[in-house]
Amino acid sequence: MSDYKIDENEHVSLSEVLDRILNKGAVIVGDVMISVADIDLVYLGLQVILTSVETVRQKEGLPL
Repeated sequence: MSDYKIDENEHVSLSEVLDRILNKGAVIVGDVMISVADIDLVYLGLQVILTSVETVRQKEGLPL
């Protein structure tokens, strides 16, 4: 879980949210199923990692 709690009255700008996501990273996982007449035609498993290159290099111990 996150170690940061947001107060209900606190307003967070889009740039602050984007900065936090790029500094910490985010993973989005989803499934898409395309079917016609209850016949499954296409299944897509999606995994997206959103972070900055600098954050990845720091976590992996790679030189900047």
